[in-house]
Amino acid sequence: MSTEARLPAVTPLGPDSVAWRVAGDRRLLLGAGTALLLQVAHPVVGAGVHDHSNFTEDPWGRLDRTIDSLLSQVFGGQAAIAEAARLREMHKAIKGVDQHGERYHALNPEAYWWVHGSTFWTAVHLQEIFVHPLSCMEKRSLYAEWRRLGLILGLREHHMPEDLEGFEAYFDDVVANRLEDNQTVREVLRSLSMRGVPSPPWWFLPEALWRPVRPTGGNLLSLSTVGLLPAPLRDRLGLKWTDTDERRLRRLGAITRAVGNRVPDRIRLYPKAYRAKLFDDVH
Repeated sequence: MSTEARLPAVTPLGPDSVAWRVAGDRRLLLGAGTALLLQVAHPVVGAGVHDHSNFTEDPWGRLDRTIDSLLSQVFGGQAAIAEAARLREMHKAIKGVDQHGERYHALNPEAYWWVHGSTFWTAVHLQEIFVHPLSCMEKRSLYAEWRRLGLILGLREHHMPEDLEGFEAYFDDVVANRLEDNQTVREVLRSLSMRGVPSPPWWFLPEALWRPVRPTGGNLLSLSTVGLLPAPLRDRLGLKWTDTDERRLRRLGAITRAVGNRVPDRIRLYPKAYRAKLFDDVH
């Protein structure tokens, strides 16, 4: 019997979940760099991305595919199970030897959970600064939902901390003792400036408009990415962060909250999230 055939049956998330309220907002883009840095600083993930990913050649395509996959997991209903199977199949071939001479495999449960769990951590902290802080009860509920998604992704109960407090202790331990500076981290940091990055494939942002806004976009992405990182990792990577930077981040957060909360759902949400919520409202 295959591993996938032995996976437990898990009910996908629905409209009563906290994840449905927080996962579809376009402001999540401000945390994309932080989530990616947390992930590639893990030696297994960093090696896999370095050896098997084309994110430096196609950064917008990689970003779109990552966001679409996450939205499918949260809003897809039964399609979330198919998306999880697709991801596991895709990651089967991602294996090799890392910079320390250690063999790695992308389906290593420790690394697979770290990718999923660090996304949860980033989402919570991004909500706090750029959207609306979650209450303690909401964080607990969202973490329980993230564990459900982890089971759908093929992880086991024992791979994931049991509750939010356990997760927070686990996260701090991984940051302190497992994450590293590596070549993939440096590549991600270089990409944050947006220098040499082609215009995104969005009809409203042609190359002629992209060129003058690229420096501002790079500055804002760097500010949000570095600002959201845990301070110990920021220090390990040699990333400067001052009181002035902190004030700039808080001002950006205040502006983003004030503006974003007034934008209609049809624009503020990703289409997959908007359609799911619209369907739920109708029914």
